[in-house]
Amino acid sequence: MEEQATVSAADIAHIAGVGRAAVSNWRRRYGDFPPPVGGTASSPLFSLPAVEKWLRERGKPFEISLGDRIWQRLRNLGDDLSLGLRVGRVGTFLTLRGTGKLNFDTRYDDPELLALVDRFADELGARQAYEFLCDRYVEAHSRQLSRTPEPVAALMSRLIGPAPGVVLDPACGLGTLLLASGGTRLLGQDADPTVSCIAAQRLLLAGAEMEMYGADALSMDSFEGLLADAVVCDPPFNEREWGYDELVGDPRWEYGQPPRGEPELAWVQHCLAHVKPGGLVAIRMPLAAAGRRTGRRIRGNLLRAGALRAIVTVGGADLWLLRRPKPGERSPSRLLLLADPSTVEEQWPEHLRGAEVPGAVPIIDLLDEEIDLSPARHQARDEHAGEAFLELRRRFEGIRPEPPSLAVSDGKPAFTTVAELLKSGVLSVPETVEEGDVVTSPAVPAYVHSGPPVDVEPSMSKYRTDPERLDAAFFAGCLRAAGQIAPTSSTRIDLKRTRIPRLPIETQRAHGEAFTRLAEFEDALREAAESGLELVRLGLAGLTEGQLIPEN
Repeated sequence: MEEQATVSAADIAHIAGVGRAAVSNWRRRYGDFPPPVGGTASSPLFSLPAVEKWLRERGKPFEISLGDRIWQRLRNLGDDLSLGLRVGRVGTFLTLRGTGKLNFDTRYDDPELLALVDRFADELGARQAYEFLCDRYVEAHSRQLSRTPEPVAALMSRLIGPAPGVVLDPACGLGTLLLASGGTRLLGQDADPTVSCIAAQRLLLAGAEMEMYGADALSMDSFEGLLADAVVCDPPFNEREWGYDELVGDPRWEYGQPPRGEPELAWVQHCLAHVKPGGLVAIRMPLAAAGRRTGRRIRGNLLRAGALRAIVTVGGADLWLLRRPKPGERSPSRLLLLADPSTVEEQWPEHLRGAEVPGAVPIIDLLDEEIDLSPARHQARDEHAGEAFLELRRRFEGIRPEPPSLAVSDGKPAFTTVAELLKSGVLSVPETVEEGDVVTSPAVPAYVHSGPPVDVEPSMSKYRTDPERLDAAFFAGCLRAAGQIAPTSSTRIDLKRTRIPRLPIETQRAHGEAFTRLAEFEDALREAAESGLELVRLGLAGLTEGQLIPEN
């Protein structure tokens, strides 16, 4: 089996610890790079032993982790069409592991693979081991599988409240939204039985009380009559074959028959039909759904009934936040529309309580012929734009970014490396970060820590300098400069190979002060840019809405 193992270009990138572009480069530059042994022209597969041999001969550092070996073996047990079933079987194995309920079937289960999975689960824990394989599965099927981005899932979970109780996701995919929700009982359904099986294993391994079905929720509602405390959903967008003809007159269409070309409005009403009165719904929607003419009747009915409470643009889509009206309660008078999600977590609870918040638009102003609820269209209707403009302008005038004074050097210094400084004892790696230690990561520019001791994330690098031989601010500046060479996560730098100028300690301290001034200059530039753009937005809003006038 090991001799027949194949890998994709993405797998090679994982193994070698490089970006996919590097693998494409190797294929173009080196005539002896192993040729494809399968796959397609656009998605070729390569022999794993041949790739390993080529990497070793080229002296390229690599290590195939246990997880990657499991993944390659799993992929090579059959074709990609049945890969999801195999991932599901591994999930079942991990879920039942140690319970005495395992039932091996040699038609589907590879004992050697499961032995490796068992060892992997001992190392990482069963849940983390399965999450690793699920991540690989999503990468391998990125064109077929849609996964809610983790930050969006986290935001949706926070917007439905900290303790939602019973949570339903009727188009749950791999269960990402349910896992993020924090619900005490999780209910899921997905049209793809294989995907719903994987989702079920993820929920079980997370210790959740759950119920899962593999069927399309619009045409075969597995939770008919059930009312959850909250509903989250990221439904498929723009699906034309969603059962329009079969579902004409369905009792779920309380706010109107969804147009044939707007299945998303069917999902909105399905979600509302499954939440208790007063319960919240957070559903991800395409941007066009807020303004399509065909959906204006349903949007108007949702507004009049007080069901649709907010639309927030997040990452190329909209979040529709709904609340099922309680019998006899008064409908709200405003809809919260935000083209920027940065303030929604503060404004949403206040808006629900009936308080006036920035971005809340009178519903009466929205019930025109189009009923266009696109946040970007109404963003300029900021009732406090004039006052906000004047206040921000006063603060903006106080931002005066100035770079440090630097002169051209007469020569170049000799260099050492971080690895050499560690070896010589000038640098050390502390367990806990204390005042004066240097901290950095691919996402965080190097800085000198100030304040009480702290523990930092394992992904962050931490260093302690010998202050008599290496200035901390100087060292942090050199690491920060190295980070500018690789500003994206797809490009990796080896910190231990970072070059550090050999300079006398007094010269280092002068450089350290200049590095600090440059960092402050960068922060001031960023603040000025952000404030300047907001000034432009508020100025346009104020002039348009009549809250500002030009000064003579």
